[in-house]
Amino acid sequence: METFAILVSAVVLVGVAGYLLTTMIRHIQTEKRSSRLRKVWSNFGLSMVLAILFLVTWAAQAIVQWQAYANEARTHGGSPVFSEYWVDFSQATLENWQSEFLQLFSFVVLAAMLIHRGSAESKDSDERMEAALQRIEKKLDDRSYAGKGP
Repeated sequence: METFAILVSAVVLVGVAGYLLTTMIRHIQTEKRSSRLRKVWSNFGLSMVLAILFLVTWAAQAIVQWQAYANEARTHGGSPVFSEYWVDFSQATLENWQSEFLQLFSFVVLAAMLIHRGSAESKDSDERMEAALQRIEKKLDDRSYAGKGP
């Protein structure tokens, strides 16, 4: 059963990270081909920086957690075993991801259902913008018709 848990956690962790990274890379390549884009860094810098930060912090988590696991195993008179470490690492990572996905999902659902007047996510800001544009267009139309009298 432990082997199955290790395999499933490895597939989930590597699969999710791999999917997100390959999707980003494919999107950048598609944009480069379709629009002859030359400035990859300026157009996709945010995605690339976030991906690099994710990988660096995930690697740092793995290193620090290995040290903590190995010290605890030695304290209890054992030696560190990678498969046991992987279970601990997977658990910590998946708990972190679960809370982050839950937070993001909650924000998306609540932003779609509820209104915070004036926020960028709220429809009221779009409605106010459209009303302002209509007032401006009406004034411009009135001025152009006033200048073309009979």
